[in-house]
Amino acid sequence: MARAPLAALNALLNRTSNRTQSPRGRHPLPRLELTARPRPWLRGLGLAAVVLVGAWLGLLVVGDVRAPVGPMDTTMALRPSVSGGTKINVSPLGALSLDSHVAPVRLDVNVDQLDPERSQALVDHPERLSGLQDEVARDVEHGTLDLAVRSCVAVVAGATALGLAVYRRPRRALAAGGLALALLAASGASAYATWNPKSVLEPRFSGLLSSAPSVVGNARSIVTEFDVYQKELARLVTNVTKLYDVTSTLPAYRPDPSTIRVLHVSDIHLNPASWKIIGSLVKQYQVNVIVDSGDTMDHGTAAENGFLDPVRDLGVPYVWVRGNHDSRATQHYLERMKNVHVLDDGRARTVAGLRFAGTGDPQFTPDRSTVPGSEASEELAGARLASALRDQRAAGTPVDVAIAHEPSAARETDGEVPLVLCGHLHHEGTETLPYGTRLRMEGSTGGSGLRAVEHKYPAPIEASILYFDRDSRRLQAWDAIKLGGLGLTTAEVSRHLADENRPGATGATRSPSPSPAGPSSGAATTSP
Repeated sequence: MARAPLAALNALLNRTSNRTQSPRGRHPLPRLELTARPRPWLRGLGLAAVVLVGAWLGLLVVGDVRAPVGPMDTTMALRPSVSGGTKINVSPLGALSLDSHVAPVRLDVNVDQLDPERSQALVDHPERLSGLQDEVARDVEHGTLDLAVRSCVAVVAGATALGLAVYRRPRRALAAGGLALALLAASGASAYATWNPKSVLEPRFSGLLSSAPSVVGNARSIVTEFDVYQKELARLVTNVTKLYDVTSTLPAYRPDPSTIRVLHVSDIHLNPASWKIIGSLVKQYQVNVIVDSGDTMDHGTAAENGFLDPVRDLGVPYVWVRGNHDSRATQHYLERMKNVHVLDDGRARTVAGLRFAGTGDPQFTPDRSTVPGSEASEELAGARLASALRDQRAAGTPVDVAIAHEPSAARETDGEVPLVLCGHLHHEGTETLPYGTRLRMEGSTGGSGLRAVEHKYPAPIEASILYFDRDSRRLQAWDAIKLGGLGLTTAEVSRHLADENRPGATGATRSPSPSPAGPSSGAATTSP
């Protein structure tokens, strides 16, 4: 009796086993897999991310091409972009943007510098100027071809390297490199198909250029009258290289090691190009101290204060007085900088071996308005400065250089100090006042800033290098430097001797002759 249920159970197990076999009874049917596989679209998205990031890194690291274009050194590069186009950076004036093409890459062209040797070759061989346009065209073509080849290598290498690091499979890495090359080729085809040569007719200006499109020139006339602009380019190259040539052949003077060199600047009026010019003069002339006679700003607002930050990096002390466009907020911002010495109310400071005293402008008129009684207030400020100078002399600590913003205030110091510096009128000049004080007025080192485009001709950029004997602390000579304003191509350097140092002057003493550390300038004026 017990065997019957046991036999029934064995029969049931046999039937179940037979159902799980194949019809031929040889192999069991496959079991269901419960493990989920990655979705194909996620794998594709990951590969696309590797391709894009790798291509971008490749362009960033090795995608730049340095190409000479005529006498200029330029850097060309392709950069990822949503809208494409071309951007031409002309430091420090700003940039021009052109809607030249529609593609996921943008062409960046940086104009780095003018090469003196290639420019000098044009001066030595003027016949080459006639072929300058063709030379520039060939240089641009060669640079573009080099950029295309380098960009292909950069995107393939970048995507392949990143693919190998992520997937650790050579086949996947090569697939990433191939997709990157295909992407670059598609971008090139898109740029070629959408190329717009008329984009030069409607450039977008940024930086300082955005305030002066009329001075830069009408873009349409640049296209329709290109021959004229070709000649102007050749003239610019000729003028600059002649300046190098002339200054290098003028008589060279060896300055006495004790000479104190002061760079006098004024009326920068928020022109960012001024800092680059000032930095160059500091280095070339081995300047010991900079004197700024005011109107560094334009409206004196707190939003403008960041414009002053490059003062920290000039490498020399910076002596400053407030102008009528500089607010008290501007003054407080500068007072917090370690290398800045703000002078106000006749206070005296000894900087770089010279004793300076100055007063800030009593007016704050950023809108250029005329305040009733303004002349009287300037004279009163100058009188207070003169009184402070007398007190310093009586105390046995006479001041060597006085500083005021307006000439009317500076004239009140006559007889109390050997030299007084000022600005305000945007043109340079020197005069000896009735009681023997020399007044030196500086022009606008900012070329009147954004006001450069208000008149028919832009204001020049002016600065001076003043040379003092360290023992007597008296002015020996000065170099007046004048650069053509925005859109102009002139440069002028003239040397002036103090009256007592002129040849044949009674009691003249042999003074340290000033000269820049680089190419020397001479007594004559050079105007290429």
